[in-house]
Amino acid sequence: MIVIQDILRIIITTNIILSFYIVFHRRRSVSTTWAWLIILLVFPVIGLILYGFFGRGISQENIFAINKQHHIGLRNVQKSITKAPKKTSPADTSYKARMVIHFFNHNGEAPLSKNNHVKLYTDGQALFDDMMHDIQYAQQSVNVEFYTFYNDQIGNEILNLLIKKAKEGIAVRVLYDAWGSLGASKTWFDQLRQAGGEVLPFITSRNMITRSRINYHLHRKIVVVDGKTSWTGGFNIGDQYLSRNKKFGYWRDSHVRIVGSASLLLQERFVMDWNASIQKESQLITFNTMLFPNLDENEIHPGDVPMQIVADGPDRDIANMRNGIMRLMSLAKKRVWLQTPYLIPDDAMMATLQTIAMSGVDLRIMIPCKPDHPFIYRATQWYANELTRFGIKVYIYNKGFIHAKTIVVDDDFATVGSMNQDYRSYDLNFEDVAVFYDKNFAHEIAQSFIADMEHSTLLTPQIIAKQGRLLRTLQYFSRMLSPIL
Repeated sequence: MIVIQDILRIIITTNIILSFYIVFHRRRSVSTTWAWLIILLVFPVIGLILYGFFGRGISQENIFAINKQHHIGLRNVQKSITKAPKKTSPADTSYKARMVIHFFNHNGEAPLSKNNHVKLYTDGQALFDDMMHDIQYAQQSVNVEFYTFYNDQIGNEILNLLIKKAKEGIAVRVLYDAWGSLGASKTWFDQLRQAGGEVLPFITSRNMITRSRINYHLHRKIVVVDGKTSWTGGFNIGDQYLSRNKKFGYWRDSHVRIVGSASLLLQERFVMDWNASIQKESQLITFNTMLFPNLDENEIHPGDVPMQIVADGPDRDIANMRNGIMRLMSLAKKRVWLQTPYLIPDDAMMATLQTIAMSGVDLRIMIPCKPDHPFIYRATQWYANELTRFGIKVYIYNKGFIHAKTIVVDDDFATVGSMNQDYRSYDLNFEDVAVFYDKNFAHEIAQSFIADMEHSTLLTPQIIAKQGRLLRTLQYFSRMLSPIL
């Protein structure tokens, strides 16, 4: 009995020492540090195992930065964007817009791309119909990058189309997150490889157990066809995104189709992610005019929408995307309307939202009425309840599940992308956001928000008061763990 007690004492003491060393030797937020300490100290052995898989850091070498891949010619893309024919002049963007543009370009290597034609999609059927049409008529290359690529009906339809294009001699590549695409086995993707296409799991999800990087996900959703037409936003590839899953019902999301020079920036993003994930040198992509065609004004500049493609991930020490979004929202004079499936802001974002609301700006946030991840949803509820105390209007979308990640600021800015308003998107996921400096597109995003309000319930003090004690306890507990959810 004494021996067992001594062993337990040694285990507990060792666990405490290791817990403090493990947590404090790496730079992280105070809230994240405390969340991990709770897990490590309350669950001694299990906590260490969980930390080994979910808490370890990723390389801080900025492996996805352009200056790390200059040797393959990616600087040519940004130079060509800068020199591209411009139908709009710098004077056509407001002073507020130029401040945001400068921030993202200075901190995120995101040049301003002009002369783009942009189409918004909020329904999965229309999205996949048009996306597959673009792929069907690809002439040179199709690059696909998704967090989720399911082996189901729509997944097989798209995979079969990619196989067809590969057999035609089109360069087809698929990059996916193995954790987010569970069920899409190597054997399933081998069909595309055998047809001449290339498929890779993202670097952080390859050999997940041995690499101990389960917590870092490729969350981007990108398709680029011939370097001219591209897609990005919140939709993944799967039947549930076509409202075929009874659990979620109607799936409400936001995605954009871009024709113009911004497609080259999404192509650049794909190439960097692909090259970071290659398993042999022959898979390396270098700059070439097939992937990055010359910027012919008449051919790929049919529109006049100025925009930036902003990408971020845990390979960077500073959350540039989150900081830029806070900068963008803080410039609001009239309104900030935001849609997100997960509302778990960190302290900095929480303070920004409170300050915006206290400044008299019409701040509205729309969240789902049902969970896809129970703990995350309970944490979302806690923050929603808290934000209403500052006069922020929180709407609960009731028609189905809202997965859109959009922001509209005044009549000037709008964003569509893969970034949720939570710790995971700020610190752990590899994300991308398209930022638009166009009044017409901002108006379109605002109108879609207004349409969604017709299917939503405003969260009021009366509704919050009816939440039971057990639910409030679950919300509080989930909120305590939110930095590591």
